[in-house]
Formats: sequence, C-alpha cells, structure tokens
Amino acid sequence: MTTPYTPIQLHIDIDIDNNDLSVAELLTSKINLSKQQIKQIMQKGAVWLTHGKNTQRIRRATKALQQGDILHFYYDQKVLDEVIARAELIKDENDFSVWYKPYGMRSQGSKWGDHTTIYRYAEQHLQPQRPAFIVHRLDRAASGLIVLAHKKQVTRDLCQMFQERALDKYYQVIVHGSFPSSTQHMQQTIDGKHASSFASLIKYDSGKNLSLLEVKIETGRKHQIRRHLSEQGYPVVGDRMYGTKQDTENLQLTAYKLSFVSPVDGQKKEYTLTDEMKLYL
Repeated sequence: MTTPYTPIQLHIDIDIDNNDLSVAELLTSKINLSKQQIKQIMQKGAVWLTHGKNTQRIRRATKALQQGDILHFYYDQKVLDEVIARAELIKDENDFSVWYKPYGMRSQGSKWGDHTTIYRYAEQHLQPQRPAFIVHRLDRAASGLIVLAHKKQVTRDLCQMFQERALDKYYQVIVHGSFPSSTQHMQQTIDGKHASSFASLIKYDSGKNLSLLEVKIETGRKHQIRRHLSEQGYPVVGDRMYGTKQDTENLQLTAYKLSFVSPVDGQKKEYTLTDEMKLYL
C-alpha cells in the first residue's frame, strides 16, 4: 500500500475500480489528511466527480462511488485558507435574490474551491435553502449589487436579459482628478469590441483632488469602467491594474443600482444599495 503524504498543493485523479469505499474513505487512504479535513475540503468545493460525460463538484463525504467514475481532488492550502467578508441580502424574490457583494468575494469559483463565492455564500445562508446560480459577474475587487437565480429557467431568463442589455446598471466610482461637470459618453473599444459608458459627476473634493461619479454602462466588457476612465485620464482610486499603483485603498467602484422587468412576474424591479453601502467623498 502506498504511504499517504500531506500535500501543499496537489491535484490527483483517481479511477474508481470498485465501489466499496466512500469518497472520504478513498481520499484518506491516498492522502495524509483526516476524514474531517477531507469533509471540510469537500464543503469548500475542491472535490469533483466524473460520472459518464458529466463532471461536477461533490460535497457529501459519504457519497457512493461506481466503477468507471473518476474522482478529482484539488488541494491548495492558500485557496482553502481564504477568508471573506459577509455578503448582505438586499432582497429575496424567491426565484431570484439580490445581494451586496463585498470587496474580495468572488463571483465564480475555480476547480480549487468555491467557498469564497457569492453563490456559495447564498446557498449556505438563504432560508429556506436553495441552489444559487450566477447570472452576471462583478470583479473580485469591486463591490455592490449582484443577482442570483434559484431556478434553472429563471437563470436562463435573467442571463438572456443581461446579454441583451435589457436592464439598467449604475455604478458609483471615485476617481483621481477633477472630472468634467457635463456627462461624458465614453466609447473606446475594448478588446476590439464596442463599449459604451456614461459618466456623470456627483461631487468633486478639491482638497483630495478626487471626484465621485455615477456611471451607467450600456455594454458589459471586461473591466469596462476601469479601462474607460483610465483612458480618459481619471483612473479609479484603488485600481492597481489600470490606475495608480501607489494607491493603498481597495478599489473604489461599487454597483449601486439595478432596475429591470422581472422575468418571473413581469413587474418592474429596482434595487439600490443602502446609504451605508454607498461610496462617499
């Protein structure tokens, strides 16, 4: 029998040739981790199972295995040790919900885990408990409103709405410099694709030389707001990718208002962050 070992970072695939052992029993026979540690890792989304053509995360340590299955174990201590701030439920609409995603929380997980994602947080904290599906994304460094669906048909309907831009999305952003008082329509292409943003000044602080803006986006390109404002000469505070690397603040960009017609009941919905969650100069 192979001597078990403790990994720092490890990926192993195990072909199942018998169904005598549970997932936790099989993994503890291969890796120098306790059954309790294996259970915790599974809860954090780092264990996957391929059954036929389907591969998905599994979280139940006692799950039975079948011949021909392939068990995938991903272990990265740095990922597993990550801790995130709490998300806040803005509105539970039963078939979908709207949340405040804090800085550092991810919209999507990876093969190494999903315990720091907004959808996993919702699955663990919503009452009654429901599965949660991503409809759109916010950057890890951004904060603000994000919509989660709890039924597959509602997921498809909401995803289509986001793809067709059938909703209004507004952001608050703090940038370096004195932004013009008139609304600026920014249309620089991003990665060869059309991109459109409208930015309006809310307040300018001359002492700090910072401007608080409202930005409405018509397209959803990657890092669109950050790239558009940086190219205009007004980098977002805390943006170390497109802005000033000397900034010590977190990214000062938050999605603060969403409005759309609900695909569930056909009613117009509008969601806005509480005053405590908004950005201020």
